[in-house]
Amino acid sequence: MHVTFDDARYEREPWAVSARGLFTEGIHLVSGDTGSGKTTLALMTAGLLAPSSGAVMREGISSLLVSFQFPEHHVTGRTVREECESWGHDPRVIVSETRLTGKEDLSPLALSRGELKRLHLACVLSREFDLLVLDEPFSSLDCREKARFCEVLSRRTRGITIIFTHEQEHFPRVDRIWEIAEGTLQCRGGIPEALPCWDHAPEVIRALVRQRKIPANLTRKDIVEAACRT
Repeated sequence: MHVTFDDARYEREPWAVSARGLFTEGIHLVSGDTGSGKTTLALMTAGLLAPSSGAVMREGISSLLVSFQFPEHHVTGRTVREECESWGHDPRVIVSETRLTGKEDLSPLALSRGELKRLHLACVLSREFDLLVLDEPFSSLDCREKARFCEVLSRRTRGITIIFTHEQEHFPRVDRIWEIAEGTLQCRGGIPEALPCWDHAPEVIRALVRQRKIPANLTRKDIVEAACRT
């Protein structure tokens, strides 16, 4: 299975973003400044926005989901319990995992943004998709929840997962790094070879690269291990 951007370009004068590249199975990280076009590319990846020119082709993809930055856009249940059930999940499992015990009969929209975000992401990650597109999944999560989300996401073993984000501290295990530079999606390559040429790399990664202590990946464990090398 793969997703191909064949000179896909979206224009909204005077702004535009373009992409050319192949996304295969694994976890892909797409970074870029705010307003660079991450959400636009996420929508094009999922087939929710047609490019102005070129094409986006999805081959071998039988199931896909795009998760937007704001979790309220996904709510369909009248209660937290119904929301879990709408995803085909046992509410008891999801509620326990997300520390929402006692709030099963509340409207999802009565939760805080952070609570709703972790409820949504728990529902998303409890299912398998050939193509999973995550637009700013770290938004509204505290550091503890970001770390837990990364741990769960790192365990995905099949399908294509594409994360569009400007996050600078918490990352899952990543197979390939991309970034939007000067209005164009550019592939930096696989991990760890891509790290020295990653323009949007967090400062801790830059510092380790300067010391020639390149981490094996982007998880906190990988970074600590690299920093402790002699």
